[in-house]
Amino acid sequence: MVKKPFNWWLWTKMLVAGGAIIVGGPALTRWVQPTDEELFQKYNPELQKRSLERRFERQQEFDDFVNRLKRDSKSDKPIWTVQAEAEKERVRQASIAESLKAAEELKARKEAMRREVGLPAESASSETTR
Repeated sequence: MVKKPFNWWLWTKMLVAGGAIIVGGPALTRWVQPTDEELFQKYNPELQKRSLERRFERQQEFDDFVNRLKRDSKSDKPIWTVQAEAEKERVRQASIAESLKAAEELKARKEAMRREVGLPAESASSETTR
């Protein structure tokens, strides 16, 4: 059996073609893809104005998100567990704040009704004795 000679031409073509695909594909994508500034210039003026107005707000939201991720990643628990616990705590705090607000409104209504009837305002000392 005769040994086949090494086909240098075939391997050279394959290396050149592979290199062209590996380097050329991402280079073509980068060349064709518009930059953020080019996209922004293609917006209509109203959309540009709205985008500029909300830019600071979006940046602040993103910064808050990243800070929460950094804080949550310090835990030994999986991040989705920590985030779920933080969300539960946030909901609990919101409900507490809502109930306090409702209590304040109720107290204000009671005071308004007492004044309307002509009774003296309820003092703080009478509340503590109850």
